[in-house]
Amino acid sequence: MNARSRWLMISVCLGILLNPLNSSMVSVALPSLQNVFKLDFTGVSWIIFSFYIASAVAQPVMGKASDLFGRRRIFLAGLVISFAASLLAPISPYFGMLIVLRVVQSIGTSMMVAVGMAIIRIYITERQATALSVLSIFLSGAAAIGPFIGGVLIHWWGWPAIFLVNIPFVLASFLLAWRTIPKEEQSALLAARDMTFRKWVAVVDVSGILLFTVGLVALLYGLLSAKSTGQISSGSLITLLIGLAALGGFVRYELKTKAPFIPLRTFARHPAMTSVNVQYILVNLLYYSLFFGFPSYLQTVRHVSEFHTGMLMLTLGLTSLVTSPLAGRWIDKSGPRPALLMSAILMAFGSVWIVTLNQTSPVISVCLALAAFGISNGLNNVGMQAALFQSSPKEIIGVASGLFNTSRYLGTILSSLLIGIVMGGKFSFGGFRWLAVILTLIALSLVFMNRRRRGSGHLQEMEGSSSSS
Repeated sequence: MNARSRWLMISVCLGILLNPLNSSMVSVALPSLQNVFKLDFTGVSWIIFSFYIASAVAQPVMGKASDLFGRRRIFLAGLVISFAASLLAPISPYFGMLIVLRVVQSIGTSMMVAVGMAIIRIYITERQATALSVLSIFLSGAAAIGPFIGGVLIHWWGWPAIFLVNIPFVLASFLLAWRTIPKEEQSALLAARDMTFRKWVAVVDVSGILLFTVGLVALLYGLLSAKSTGQISSGSLITLLIGLAALGGFVRYELKTKAPFIPLRTFARHPAMTSVNVQYILVNLLYYSLFFGFPSYLQTVRHVSEFHTGMLMLTLGLTSLVTSPLAGRWIDKSGPRPALLMSAILMAFGSVWIVTLNQTSPVISVCLALAAFGISNGLNNVGMQAALFQSSPKEIIGVASGLFNTSRYLGTILSSLLIGIVMGGKFSFGGFRWLAVILTLIALSLVFMNRRRRGSGHLQEMEGSSSSS
């Protein structure tokens, strides 16, 4: 790899790490934001919802936009948008404005994630597999150490620091990207200029995106409002109905349109791939319920400082990072099923262990639960991707990867919803235990699914052997 390719690699990595880093740092900031803006736990949860909903929509849209306007332009525009959001968020006088800027930040960072891997594939031709693996390490590593970084920053400089820390990364990435990412051919850009607004709306599937976003936000708002107040008011009921109607309209529209935002027909045609995506939703629902719930438990129930919360959460990140390469070797030899079964067992063990925790449990018990989830996450990072490739036909692997990312975001959004419903307006120790009980049931369902997949896979191998003989 020559010097220009190395600097190109660094510029892309510095940009794409901002999305996972900002999605994970905020987990330690929830109690601080709750105190500063005088919110209940349900209200502050929207700092999580907003980011993941915007990412789920923005990443596929920006992937399509890059084909029309050029990957270099999208990447640089994403850096500018991220810079503006990171600069303005710390001075937000109201939580509503902070949510808006959080959405803007999510869109900006998603623009870089959407085109970063494509830039590496196109412009780095030497040792491309190594370059892509480094990119994956930056993505997973930033998410893993985010709570630790967030804890240190908030402890010393307060919650605004988790936004301001982005600025040096953005400036360095922009300067390098401006010099190293080649400019696209003018023919593609001219084609984009000639495209009418109506064609652009059809290509991006704006109608589907609007139905999906309105439906999801309305449904979440209605459910959380009802839980927070303890009763279903007429306003909450109307919001719930609007959400259900919009999501129903979304499903109907996506089944008819030629260029769907989420190609739902693909699920019906490929049940094995659908099963993997359902499992991936459950895996992320379980993992991120712990990821966002545990820091609040440590700070609100155990009265642990932001700094020490970040240190404890580092157990989760480091075990995940160490496990991933080891999982790759295991899966290369044995396939994804044994690793995914072990992951489900570890998540069940970790969830049961959380139920046994109390307000005075030793630190080693806390670290043991976090380590169980960290190891399981490392196994899932590799195992679920391998299961996707194994279950998806080669001709639709691009679509399958897009659906896979959507499943991850859905699981993450559902985890925040689950925490909000269980906790209501106030995070409590009793609610945290009930959350652990629910996570145990989800983990046991994953154990059952993986044992069943193992059995069905063994049956298919036997049938294949008998037919060939």
